[in-house]
Amino acid sequence: MSEILDKAKQWLSDTFDAATQQEIEQLITTNAPDLEDRFYKNMEFGTGGMRGVMGAGTNRINKYTLGRATQGLSNYLIENVHKNQLKVVIAYDCRHNSKKFAKIVANVLSANNIKVYLFEDLRATPELSFAVRHLDCDAGIVLTASHNPPEYNGYKVYWADGGQIVPPHDGKIIGNVNALDFSEIKFTANEALIETIGKELDDVFIAATVKNGSLSPNIDRKKLKVVFTPLHGTSIVSVPDALAKAGYTDVHIVEEQREPDGDFPTVKSPNPEEPEALKMATDLANKIGADIVIGTDPDCDRLGVAVRDTSGNMKLMNGNQTMVVMTEFLLRKWKDENRINGKQFIGSTIVTTELVGGIAKNYGVETKIGLTGFKSVSYTHLTLPTTPYV
Repeated sequence: MSEILDKAKQWLSDTFDAATQQEIEQLITTNAPDLEDRFYKNMEFGTGGMRGVMGAGTNRINKYTLGRATQGLSNYLIENVHKNQLKVVIAYDCRHNSKKFAKIVANVLSANNIKVYLFEDLRATPELSFAVRHLDCDAGIVLTASHNPPEYNGYKVYWADGGQIVPPHDGKIIGNVNALDFSEIKFTANEALIETIGKELDDVFIAATVKNGSLSPNIDRKKLKVVFTPLHGTSIVSVPDALAKAGYTDVHIVEEQREPDGDFPTVKSPNPEEPEALKMATDLANKIGADIVIGTDPDCDRLGVAVRDTSGNMKLMNGNQTMVVMTEFLLRKWKDENRINGKQFIGSTIVTTELVGGIAKNYGVETKIGLTGFKSVSYTHLTLPTTPYV
């Protein structure tokens, strides 16, 4: 415990602001039960970023752990991306402190002479990914803890291609972060390098999504009755607008879950892949006779889908089921259009159902197996839209 106290007392130095010092002093004085958990290790900056409980301490999400990660990223960009003006775009979700944390991250980047595009308010992670490429940025950052509980927040890093960081960048960025002392963080912003962005980017993103995002443009969208829930998250900013512009005229939003709220008051967990999280949506679907339910997590990079089974009941599909249905649909459509020419493949993962491979084989298409996670997926043979499908 003496080692923990020593680490905690380091946060009483002038490197840390008065509010942080006061919080640590209170924890030490009261012998707080979570003091050890806050300081027994450093918050780990993993291959995609980091997430954890908010609060003061080395093992918490706060101004200093986020600042250290951003300073490490800044150092790596400066050392390895040789451009006159480096650029990074930042988005954030509906979680507590996300907006404040986003500004802190912007300050650190600008203090390192990096141009920053900062969204004016919460935005979905897919829009951040799009913005990285549209604005010709060298990296992107989103402040989010995905579908974790309300006390969590986090930090995801994207590279110039709009995808999460991959080797060799991930390991080298981690090395830069781990080599830093908190005293080395540059917090003093260069406001001239921070530009606020908003609707002008939204319009381009949604237009591109509607133009390029349909797997089948011949569908009569007006006949499909849709229930949508953002689960109190960021997707309310873009998904309803995108659906409307794509021609879906019969869309019903779960009103109790419409407003962004970092407490996620109507669900135990804001994970749309859990039946309980989508219960309000499926109840509404049954009430109005909807055909499909769509739900998203707080930063809108995770999807839950419910459809009617053979008995007419709304049934939540798991990820494997959704992938099987979409794979079969896509391959059948490409076959009907004579587009399968031997250059295509289906990307799957080590934890995905083998049925996907069986379907692909039936169409004479190869399946390539990779590790889990968005960052492990690389499209090298297919020409696909650069925006999410709608």
